[in-house]
Amino acid sequence: MTQIYRCHLELHDSLYFATREIGRLYETEPILHNYALCYALGFIDNPRYQTQVDPENDYRYFCRHQVPQYQAHLTKLNEQNIYVTPARSLTHTAVLNTWKYADNRYHVEMQKTQKNIPSFGRAKEIAPESKFEFFVISANPITFPKWIRLGKWMSKAELSEIKHFTNPKRRDNQQFTVPYPLNPLDVMFSHHVIQFDTINMPPVSLIRNVKLEGCCYRVSQDNQTLTLPANMTYHFQP
Repeated sequence: MTQIYRCHLELHDSLYFATREIGRLYETEPILHNYALCYALGFIDNPRYQTQVDPENDYRYFCRHQVPQYQAHLTKLNEQNIYVTPARSLTHTAVLNTWKYADNRYHVEMQKTQKNIPSFGRAKEIAPESKFEFFVISANPITFPKWIRLGKWMSKAELSEIKHFTNPKRRDNQQFTVPYPLNPLDVMFSHHVIQFDTINMPPVSLIRNVKLEGCCYRVSQDNQTLTLPANMTYHFQP
């Protein structure tokens, strides 16, 4: 039986990750990638959701190699029939922080230097109390944590509201529009993507306002019909 969870996330710290770099400005887009959410929710390297945990790539306590292992980790979620969508902003504000640093190599090398040139950069972050919404589709019931950590600074965030939809209605060969952000690699293999808007961000650019043709789930939410693509699984660039 398919389970769909609508999750609301509220920031309690400012959130930073570099969606784009424009000169000295490092900007955070008010969109949360579904890869990041999978790690933050504890689905990666959690024995509850993984058939087998690899000690060499266990990210719970220590990261031995600074190389992403998205395919190895997220493929295991496919085996558990768990899929997390990217999160869109419900309400958000941005804050701009300026940081400075200097060339302090002489402190380490104990060599005389003629220059100590200061430099600076600016980080555009998402402010506390900003709220996001995302969905989790699973074959089995899921227990969610109350608090999670996100971004470069491991910012604290609260799962403030979770609504559980059981046994959603499935419709085949439908043409529908999804306003929520989606990962294009995860829908293009199961749906015909007709049109969309692009959100440029690493590691995989996302799409929103997507017009699709294929299978979908429909549930009632606040006197409105919520439509999500069915059969979404994690896929990766060759």
